Amino acid sequence: MTTPRTLPPGLTVRPATLDDAAAVCALLNEVDLLEIGRAETELSEVRADLKHPEVDLERDSWLLFEGDRLIGYGLVWDDSGGERVDMDQYLLPGRPEGARHLFDLMEARAAQRAAANGAARAVVHMHLNTAPTTDPNAIRARGWSPVRRYNVLVRPLSAADRIPAPPPDVTLRPCLTEPDRRRAHALLQESFADHFDFQPRTYEQWLHDIDGENADWSLVWIAYVDGLGDAAVLRTHDNRTSMAWIGHLGVLRAARGRGLGSHLLRHAFAHYARAGRDRIGLGVDTDNSTGALALYERHGMTLDFAVDTWELIRSC
Repeated sequence: MTTPRTLPPGLTVRPATLDDAAAVCALLNEVDLLEIGRAETELSEVRADLKHPEVDLERDSWLLFEGDRLIGYGLVWDDSGGERVDMDQYLLPGRPEGARHLFDLMEARAAQRAAANGAARAVVHMHLNTAPTTDPNAIRARGWSPVRRYNVLVRPLSAADRIPAPPPDVTLRPCLTEPDRRRAHALLQESFADHFDFQPRTYEQWLHDIDGENADWSLVWIAYVDGLGDAAVLRTHDNRTSMAWIGHLGVLRAARGRGLGSHLLRHAFAHYARAGRDRIGLGVDTDNSTGALALYERHGMTLDFAVDTWELIRSC
């Protein structure tokens, strides 16, 4: 096991607490400004991360300070119950010693989490902007490599986006009841089961993942198809300052090729245009086997920025 390097004078590290959410959010927005040119992180997202049910803040989180200034943040969590472990790391540029120290701590903890699950190795994933504040060459030197790319796509909205008429055999309904919310969860679990890096989540875990306690369920729609039953789900939310957001669009395998994805996408465009939003976005796996990237591009969505999934395989 690697022994974490001693921090140079002036740098200190400690675990995060829920009271640190605002400071962490401010740091992440500093990183956002450097990487994509605008602040994109919402305080609610940071709070949800710090409350993640698979995170022990005392052992799975780190705040790096330069004097009194927060310059780095790390979080490790385990959704798989096996060898797959996730981590987030954000650091202002120009602090290589601090970066190395955080990576030492986080990689060691990821291996501990996987070992506690009975795994012989840890397969650790981390998402980084394609032009990150963290030095990619330094990450590669540690054994990390990019394995997948996700594009964040955006599209302007206008009054020309009108609610489309559904196909004759399709009915949309919002998730306003508990049974429909559970149905939405089941549809997403089934439709994404064969996607890269999919981790099964119970209904209760999913509710936490999407901040279900504060979710606006009128912005989640289920598509019913005559002869097939509930066959697709669209989950959106309107809690980002910069744009409306499509969190998930899932279509069951048996219902693909019927235009359900296009219909749900156009429904989202029209709904948010009518609500006064001028832009909508989503993230998509560029190697998605269902052709999702091409679908979104056909409907006028264009690249905003891209994020790579980096992977480290480490023995426990």
